Amino acid sequence: MSTFDSTKTPLPDLIRNITEGKVQLPDFQRGWVWDDEHVRSLLVSVTRSFPVGAVMLLETGGDVRFQVRPVENLEFTGSIPEPERLILDGQQRLTSLTQVLALDKPVKTFNEKGRRIERFYYIDIEKALVDEQLEEAFIAVEADRTVKTNFGRDIVLDLSSRQKECEQLYFPCNQILNSDEWEESLQEYAPDKFVVYMKFRKKVLNAFRSYQLPVIALGKTTSKEAVCLVFEKVNTGGVPLSVFELVTASFAADGFNLRDDWYGSSIRSITGRQSRIQNEPTLVGVEPTDFLQAISLLHTHEKRRADLALGKTGKAVAAVSAKRVSVLSLTLADYHQWADAVENGFLEAAKFLRKECFFHSRDVSYRTQLVPLAAVLVQLKERWREPKIYEKLCQWFWCGVLGELYGGAVETRIANDLEELLAWIDGQDVQPRTIYEAAFQEGRLDTLRSRNSAAYKALNVLVLREGAKDFFWQASIQELDHEEVALDIHHIFPKAWCEDQGIKPNIYNSIINKTPISYKANRMIGRKAPSLYLDAIQTHKQVSLDDDSMNEILVSHCIDPEPLRADDFDLFYSRRKAKLLDLVGSAMGKGVVADNPEFVVADDDYFSETEDANK
Repeated sequence: MSTFDSTKTPLPDLIRNITEGKVQLPDFQRGWVWDDEHVRSLLVSVTRSFPVGAVMLLETGGDVRFQVRPVENLEFTGSIPEPERLILDGQQRLTSLTQVLALDKPVKTFNEKGRRIERFYYIDIEKALVDEQLEEAFIAVEADRTVKTNFGRDIVLDLSSRQKECEQLYFPCNQILNSDEWEESLQEYAPDKFVVYMKFRKKVLNAFRSYQLPVIALGKTTSKEAVCLVFEKVNTGGVPLSVFELVTASFAADGFNLRDDWYGSSIRSITGRQSRIQNEPTLVGVEPTDFLQAISLLHTHEKRRADLALGKTGKAVAAVSAKRVSVLSLTLADYHQWADAVENGFLEAAKFLRKECFFHSRDVSYRTQLVPLAAVLVQLKERWREPKIYEKLCQWFWCGVLGELYGGAVETRIANDLEELLAWIDGQDVQPRTIYEAAFQEGRLDTLRSRNSAAYKALNVLVLREGAKDFFWQASIQELDHEEVALDIHHIFPKAWCEDQGIKPNIYNSIINKTPISYKANRMIGRKAPSLYLDAIQTHKQVSLDDDSMNEILVSHCIDPEPLRADDFDLFYSRRKAKLLDLVGSAMGKGVVADNPEFVVADDDYFSETEDANK
């Protein structure tokens, strides 16, 4: 809920409010980035009385509190005043105008290459009186108030003193809003030029002094969510504002540095939660927003239980939520209550993933599914290891992955899963909707070709979980991976061999024809037919495997040895597909769905893979 007023404010009044600290920036605003060209273009627009766009200000004093900072390059003696309003939109314009018009020090800006520079801005009075030369009239000089050429050796314009400014008729832009002192100097040093100056004052200075800037003022009742949404709508600078940045600014108003708490600080010798969480290989990539969502889930779940205990019904009962508005509603007290528990919940999630044979974050299908998993583990504590509870957790997890239910916008599913999974674990008969909504179509296996696909990653892990052993090293893939032996997913029937046999890429690139193989084994496979590369592996001087032993390794990959040794691709394909479907059904705790003739799976996850020598 928000109220706003739209009005016009004289530019000098707004600049004065900024320099007095009555108008400041919320800390989530990013830094000032305008370059010299943008600054000069803005000055020309104001001189011509062209519209430069409205600015949006937020009234302070309401429930929404942010850490604040003054406009760039503005300094105060003593403590910084408490602002009356904050700039939501117009930061670049207002910062530019404040630095140029109101500060007696160089403007901190950037050149065309993005390098930081310091400049004073001047107006060539004589050029400014000629409409066609107005854009050329605004110039930027270096911090010593000179313009140099020949790599800084020759000075072509020297404005280092008030006398030189007056004699050459270059007016300093930081005198635009109050030119009394400069006019006195002009009468002293160049009285013969006063008539020309008065024409300039009427045309240019009055344009600045009378300029009316449209201002949209949001009232103090504006919610934090509304502030965030409004900011993103008006902020055309490119990078959307994150929930973490907004919550960071909010907590900072209460004296807590959320950024340090998450990222840590070498300056303040703080170890952040991120480093502790991402020390687990499966949790690399967990974002601060994931962490805040888990806290929101637990906080709102506790509120809901309290409301139900009080006998509340209907809309009076708080909803479990991980949505943006709920995260933004978290107080610092809420964060302190749950942060340590949620950190531990993510670490427990890593233990769960290891038990299910996930060893790297690249193998985790959905990072978003870790949010409800961590929150559930916080509630269960050590109980999650109990066989019956663990079985339910596994079924929910694999249904989410293999059912491909955690892609896209999942805030509603995250909240539902926390509540429904906990209820199911505690004895209710109704399964979480992620379980009963999950379905795996038989034909989906044929279309899994991209290693970035959630179900593709899941199938690979399921094969590892069955104890797959490497063709060459004869050890389980988990052991080899732990020992950092190079592994990857490679074709079982080599790509080149398949092409020679006229087998289409959309068939031989399916996950049905792929399995985890070490680099060394894959080099031995090369372009050979399976019957030939199996013989080469078995007779290698460092291997020496009989047929039965090699067959056991193949079976550990859900590969039927008979068609593989006979180079019978079609029979191999159909039998391995059946075995992989059995794995899927077992993991999901439900049968796979028979192919529907009308069901067509999009083929946009296909891409041509280069897999070392296995071509």
